[in-house]
Amino acid sequence: MSTIKPLTVREFFKQFPDDETCLQHLFDVRFGQGYSCPKCERPSNWYRIKAERAYSCQWCGHHLHVTVGTPFEQTRTPLQLWFYAIFMFTTTRSGVAAKELQRQLGVTYKTAWRMGHEIRKHMAQVDGNDPIGGIGRTVQIDETLVGGVVRNTGKAGRHLENKTFVLGMLERGGDVVTTVVPDVRRASIWPEINKHVLPGSKIHTDELRSYRGLHRLGYRHGTVDHSKGEYVSDNGMVTVNDIEGFWAILQRGIAGTHIYVSGKHLGKYAKEFEYRFNRRDCGHVMLSELLTTFGPLPQSRV
Repeated sequence: MSTIKPLTVREFFKQFPDDETCLQHLFDVRFGQGYSCPKCERPSNWYRIKAERAYSCQWCGHHLHVTVGTPFEQTRTPLQLWFYAIFMFTTTRSGVAAKELQRQLGVTYKTAWRMGHEIRKHMAQVDGNDPIGGIGRTVQIDETLVGGVVRNTGKAGRHLENKTFVLGMLERGGDVVTTVVPDVRRASIWPEINKHVLPGSKIHTDELRSYRGLHRLGYRHGTVDHSKGEYVSDNGMVTVNDIEGFWAILQRGIAGTHIYVSGKHLGKYAKEFEYRFNRRDCGHVMLSELLTTFGPLPQSRV
């Protein structure tokens, strides 16, 4: 486990003291001097255009808009505030509420809400969804319900209102992958397992009927029976305790920070917690990673 500490608030503002520094940072990590102009195709020195967030080619004057293809595209909010919001997301385990962003950044609630969701989408893109597991590796799979309420309907039993299912797949000692599913029927969860878990993996699950038959997809499957009070089986070799530990982090974060999350947006929140969990041993890299890793470079603009 790394002993390198994340930036302090003072160190953050020393590194990014103003908008110009933030814009220059984006230019440097995405392009840099000598970058070939998309229009004239010549390696160029680029000159700052003060009237907009752009740089100009020394040869043809083509404008390079450095925020295109980033969470900061089409926003008037200062870049320093965006950078600081990302900093806040990397220095917490339980997430950042829109109200907290509003208070800390001095923006409207609508702006804070949008910033939070753009940052969560960016975290998901940076984290990626490479398949986990493989031959000789173990993946724990479990599902959880998030949000809403459970109502007792008498003879009809319990009724779930506004509850959303999240399926989680966690490689032992490795990464977790989450995905929102409409239900926990076999038709809903098998395609997700097949997509995210490599064949040959050892899969550990609880006794849910939908998991039965996973060996037909090329997995070795072991179960624990929670209904019998069993949490470790097969002489301690089969368990889902690790993925349940991740659920505890997610549930505490949502209940304690956000109070309520709609099913429509739950996937973004789950991906945010997934991103942080997957960097649990190297948390100091998160800010740098999120401020240097972006999508495809902007296309040419006339």
